[in-house]
Amino acid sequence: MKNIYLRLRDHSVSGEEFELIKNSEYGFLETHPRPSEKRLAEYYESEDYISHTDSKRNLFEKVYHLVRAISLQKKLKLINSFPTEGKNLLDIGCGTGDFLQTALKNNWKIFGIEPNENARVIANEKTNNSVFEIDELLKFEPNSFDVITLWHVLEHLPKLEDHLNVLRKILKPNGTIVIAVPNYKSYDANHYKQFWAAYDVPRHLWHFDKVSLSKLIGTFGFKIKKTKPMWFDAFYVSLLSEKYKTGKMNPLKGFWVGLLSNIKTISSKEASSLIYIINNS
Repeated sequence: MKNIYLRLRDHSVSGEEFELIKNSEYGFLETHPRPSEKRLAEYYESEDYISHTDSKRNLFEKVYHLVRAISLQKKLKLINSFPTEGKNLLDIGCGTGDFLQTALKNNWKIFGIEPNENARVIANEKTNNSVFEIDELLKFEPNSFDVITLWHVLEHLPKLEDHLNVLRKILKPNGTIVIAVPNYKSYDANHYKQFWAAYDVPRHLWHFDKVSLSKLIGTFGFKIKKTKPMWFDAFYVSLLSEKYKTGKMNPLKGFWVGLLSNIKTISSKEASSLIYIINNS
């Protein structure tokens, strides 16, 4: 019998209905029914899928890009804090390549993976053609990378266990993996429930909390060293969630819920999105 956690729908593209099923082994939530890999690409075909474009059509998108510029510097500071041998960086699901471009300008040797063709073209213009299709993951030599980053990407990967096996192979023994994912135990997730934008079904196939992600990566020989909140995400997600819930933008209400979520995070440590810093165990 299915352990249904929540029923919800795709608010941004198809309008189709889905369920979140609790995984009995690890405790994360699974999107059901899961689209076939062939059909999955159709759910990304929207001008509103902002991480695949550099568009600045309205105030919302302009603010998004402003916040992203600040976040890029924070991400750079984070990876610069890791002890590394050769500064070899792999960014999986790199979108339009802004993080890789930032790292390149700061003396990192960069490689990117991006399945979306349009985003990959934009990224390659910024990174001297350092971004490849997902099949390239299987071609990297063992122990190739000091740092591997997945910024809001793990939840999209259809072959979750296969990809974690690949990461284990290509990460150097003393390397670091950075995984950022939404946290379904956050205040804003509980507040918006089926309207919570970070569920983003069916593009998000898996939905994690700290315990379930720790169990999952532990199976592959990894250990969480540290977690960090992504403070901006609570505001962005709450603004979108408010739109899904009411049918219109309500910036003040969305901002207020995002602020409440961040305030509660100080004591609960359950941020809207979390960065997991991961090493070999």
